[in-house]
Amino acid sequence: MTTEQSIINHIAKVLLDGDSDGLDSETPLTELNIIDSAGIFDLVHHLQSEFRVTVPLPEVSPENFATVSAMAALVDRLREDQGGAR
Repeated sequence: MTTEQSIINHIAKVLLDGDSDGLDSETPLTELNIIDSAGIFDLVHHLQSEFRVTVPLPEVSPENFATVSAMAALVDRLREDQGGAR
């Protein structure tokens, strides 16, 4: 499973009652009020546990959580910064 698909599955399960219809890697999550600040912190926890990365507080920004694609890019960048893919 790709990073993006894992994130989509988590969002659908936790925030959309299991319904991922219309949710893709470029869906504007914050603009559509799919996630709010509490949802971002849930996603931070998911990224840290699922992908074994540490998300530093400065990286917890609306830009990094605006789309699934942005979150996947964040995970990739953190993996690289923190010693490679795990």
